[in-house]
Amino acid sequence: MSASSELVAVVGDADYVVVVAPLTDQTEGLIDAAVFEAMPSTSRLINVGRGALVDQAALVDALESGQIAGAGLDVFAKEPLLPGDPLWRHPGVIVSAHMSGDSVGWDDRIIDLFATNLTRWLAGEPLRNVVDKHLGFAAVEKESRDG
Repeated sequence: MSASSELVAVVGDADYVVVVAPLTDQTEGLIDAAVFEAMPSTSRLINVGRGALVDQAALVDALESGQIAGAGLDVFAKEPLLPGDPLWRHPGVIVSAHMSGDSVGWDDRIIDLFATNLTRWLAGEPLRNVVDKHLGFAAVEKESRDG
């Protein structure tokens, strides 16, 4: 059973399907034609994760056929989104500038993490927020965020 086939069972009542997963071999194409078919025609897809999580051709088909009502997209399979792409012209689509991760103070948090990791590296201690190359994302840390 694929991950997207599991989604089919739960998106049928969703007003919004929000995609925030990391891009891995298991999540690429996670939102596909079968997921769109299972969504109500009044629902909307929001993708602030990675572009390749969504089958973009299937998304365009779902929008143009009225299978879903709209989409809010911050990321795309190929960026920048080409000027002639149908997602630009669809009235139910909002395109943002790949900025959904920005928040007040994000740059200070990155600097603090770098300084913390530099101190840890110099002391021979384990680093924080290390990406697990097998998982494709940083695994959840056991210590508190303040530690």
